[in-house]
Amino acid sequence: MTFFDAVGGEETFSRLVHRFYAAVAGDPVLRPLYPDDELPAAEHRLRMFLVQYWGGPRMYSAERGHPRLRMRHAPFRIGITERDAWLRLMRDALDSLGLRPELDTQLWEYLVMAAHSMVNSDHDSPQRIAEMPVHPAVTPRRTGLPHSDR
Repeated sequence: MTFFDAVGGEETFSRLVHRFYAAVAGDPVLRPLYPDDELPAAEHRLRMFLVQYWGGPRMYSAERGHPRLRMRHAPFRIGITERDAWLRLMRDALDSLGLRPELDTQLWEYLVMAAHSMVNSDHDSPQRIAEMPVHPAVTPRRTGLPHSDR
């Protein structure tokens, strides 16, 4: 069974991404990165990417070609502040899914790695990673994130 199937397939990724972008719409750090009409398209692209990455239909590649994530994010100034805001909202969205801890951990570790790799600006360095809620199964040693109890 693929990870995609284990978490509930496309419906689970749709819920994750929809919850995330609903929060982005009101976030003072991330909302300015999107033109007024861009949030629905961004939601669609992230959903397609995650579905494909985790073993579902290859919709992203069929529609957009190779992901090239760093290249696609290069036009946007992404520093520690933006990374941390993205992770905070994604952590909340992931928590809303209620995945089994081992699946949550696997997905979260990927999202943390991906968020770190998108940083392309030091405009807010040397800021530490913001304190954020982390699933109890995710340890600071494994993610590089501080652990907090919720």
